Amino acid sequence: MRSTTIVFLGLASLLVLTSLTPPKWGFFGHRRINRMAVFTLPPGLIPFYKKNLEFVTEHAVDPDKRRYATKHEAVRHYIDIDHWDTYPFKKVPRDWTEALMKYTSLHLVNELGDTMVLTPDPLPGKGESDNYMSLRQPDGSLAWSISKSHYRKFFKGNILNQYYEDEWLIPCDSFRVLLDQYGASLDCQAVFAQDHFSEFGILPFHLLVMQNRLTTAFRQKNVNRILRLSAEMGHYIGDAHVPLHTTENYNGQLTNQLGIHAFWESRLPELFADKEYDFFVGKAEYIEDPKTYFWDIVLDSHILLDSVLAIEKDLSLTFPPDKQFCFEERLDATIRTQCPEYCSAYHDRMNGMVEGRMRDAIRAIGSSWFTAWVDAGQPAFRLMRASKPSTAEAKEREALEKEFRKGQSKGRKHE
Repeated sequence: MRSTTIVFLGLASLLVLTSLTPPKWGFFGHRRINRMAVFTLPPGLIPFYKKNLEFVTEHAVDPDKRRYATKHEAVRHYIDIDHWDTYPFKKVPRDWTEALMKYTSLHLVNELGDTMVLTPDPLPGKGESDNYMSLRQPDGSLAWSISKSHYRKFFKGNILNQYYEDEWLIPCDSFRVLLDQYGASLDCQAVFAQDHFSEFGILPFHLLVMQNRLTTAFRQKNVNRILRLSAEMGHYIGDAHVPLHTTENYNGQLTNQLGIHAFWESRLPELFADKEYDFFVGKAEYIEDPKTYFWDIVLDSHILLDSVLAIEKDLSLTFPPDKQFCFEERLDATIRTQCPEYCSAYHDRMNGMVEGRMRDAIRAIGSSWFTAWVDAGQPAFRLMRASKPSTAEAKEREALEKEFRKGQSKGRKHE
């Protein structure tokens, strides 16, 4: 009876830990990173952000809260890039349209209910370098070949704009316009597309979208939007600096290291950041090529992944088992979490990795904000005025908090 009770309490504690541990860098980490990014900014920009320091700090966690409100949010926080290829991941296009097009299948249904599939398979006699796509019969035989350049234009006009729709449906007439260029005449009853890419994450692509949105907000001198986008941009950049946000083995579930995600990015910063880390990282710099800059962050994070996993795995096999997990009181509940001694050993073995990624994130966030301001023409803040949230904005924030408090995350969980 006693052993059964202990097992039950252990499982219950794990459930409590899951419900209490905030996702991604922890709320502590994201707030600290955004806050310190303000102090990287130049004289023309820092007074504005210092005036709004509490806003960019507090709202650094809004994207995590939005994971509880919409199924479209979670994929913006990671990219399982090793699902597609090995480093340096040349099979993953850096252009958003190209990436989505490459891993989206188009299906044409005829009056008999048979389905033909359009894919970027190499074609016999043409070769992949000729940039053709194949429309194949249900038996796999070739029905027609289509130029990728023609298909890209079709994809942008008919599929890309449906990205946030539940189903990607294309009128037969639109598809016939594409086929008419090749003299093709095919019976069409329905056309639909299936996204096979996004479920493995879109983080670097979303970073570029956010950068463009922030630049536009500066151009429009929309203070409320500048602040909101700045806070959220900081969150996504912070996520990009976490090695476990770049892998299919995002929580150690493939290597029997379940829980390593929160261990690395939440438990360690909470224990060591205030006591040991130096967050004064120097000045923000202008980003000449944001797309390459954001992708380099992801690649640099992924390079560290083997160490993140291998060090913890070795430590778990050599450290006394009874000193790896402890029980702590948190929020009036008893939780099971990594013991401070185990955390210290893991932290020391990684030789400053967590601090280094947090420092790099701080500077990258400041550089992102600075670049958006410069690209917008360095507008003077004395001409800008913040306004009270509109009724719609207030309702949106209220709904976000309500969904977050329900505690039911939509999309993949990392903890």
